[in-house]
Amino acid sequence: MRSFVSPFAASAALTIAILTSPGARAETAAEPPVVCAALSAAEPAKLIEICNALIDNSPTPEGDRLDATITRAAALHNSGQTGKALAEIETVISKDPNRARAFRARGEILRQTGKMEGAFEALNQAIRLEPDNANGYASRGNAFNNLKKYDRAIEDYNEALRLKPDFAQAFSDRGAAWYFKGEYQKAIADYDEALRLEPHRARTYSNRSAAYRKLGRAEKAIEDVTTAIRIDPTQPEFFDNRGLDLAGNGDYARAIADYDEAIKIRPEAKFLTNRGDAYQARKDYDRAIADYDAALKLDPKFQRAYNNRGAAWVKKGDRGRALQDYAEAVRLNPSDSTAAANHKDVAQEIERLGSLSYQKNLPSFNCATAKRQVEKAICADPGLAQLDRNISDVFLRVIASAESDSHRAALALARQQRDFIEKRNASFGKRGYDLRQAMEDRLEKLKAIALQ
Repeated sequence: MRSFVSPFAASAALTIAILTSPGARAETAAEPPVVCAALSAAEPAKLIEICNALIDNSPTPEGDRLDATITRAAALHNSGQTGKALAEIETVISKDPNRARAFRARGEILRQTGKMEGAFEALNQAIRLEPDNANGYASRGNAFNNLKKYDRAIEDYNEALRLKPDFAQAFSDRGAAWYFKGEYQKAIADYDEALRLEPHRARTYSNRSAAYRKLGRAEKAIEDVTTAIRIDPTQPEFFDNRGLDLAGNGDYARAIADYDEAIKIRPEAKFLTNRGDAYQARKDYDRAIADYDAALKLDPKFQRAYNNRGAAWVKKGDRGRALQDYAEAVRLNPSDSTAAANHKDVAQEIERLGSLSYQKNLPSFNCATAKRQVEKAICADPGLAQLDRNISDVFLRVIASAESDSHRAALALARQQRDFIEKRNASFGKRGYDLRQAMEDRLEKLKAIALQ
């Protein structure tokens, strides 16, 4: 049985963060004074305060005031006030529609918030206004990177570097594009150049570490991410990444210590799941399950935690709970062949052992954590519980069969199942809604699909 996703295998895609401003750095007594300037690495609150003083100072020239407003808008966005930030940029553009920097700032904010059409519109306008400004091409390259159009991204980074050969961030971001294309040696070459130009950029060390990890050079990966931590110990991803490297080397004790640090800085489902995996590798299944529980409390749709918790339940001999977790993992991601295989293996094992009592009158979800009234009603009625179990079992067979033929068809079936559950949840208790009939109808429809 392919029990759980290897912590080492789960790491790489999470380490790359494309930035257009310097990575955060730990403050020291030697930090320079904060100035209201583009791409400042200062804390947003401090930057807003300094920019306010400049904007409100009547002798400030109009051009400087507009530039300070753009800088303040970026700081507002970074402090979570995105709507206000975009409004300020709109004000700048209304006063000076030819100010390319305002369009670059708007494009970057829209890119970071996932509004890609608006981002490209703004960035294209910035390039039209200032075709010789490297920042516009670099920012648009980041947008192409976000859309997984890596060749287009690399074209834009190339142009940015032609215009500005010492543009360290463009080297780093082009390295990310090479990384996502699977060209890890080219990624490392770009990260090398970025670090030659700016040797104190923590994020670039972390990204180069990811490329070394992909090439199987674990020692170099650990060395780079350790440097990133030394430069900036405030980033939880750096500790998490080093933990993944250490776990990949079998050093679970030190990996757990790094996951502890990541969780202390910012609890996230992926950090807790990675620590759970390390505990599971050490056969400490109770601690592993506790971490998976905590991860799912933070993010109930974190699919990997269900699969890996299922593996821990198997090791503890609780096949019934394992089956529930694997079923949920498949429901959340029908294309996960590992979860599907695990579900099939456990179901066959239960049947082979003659232990169908694990499934009898048990719904597909955990009644102990059920919160919705409809779920409590299903748990309280053995007939409804068995219906729910039957619906889940037939759905999993149907989705597995569909996935082998067409991923698109499998996704469509998954959407239908979600629609059924959402309608069930919304309709329960309303006049005229018959829960048992709705569940029986759904089961018959799934059986009909299975026969096709």
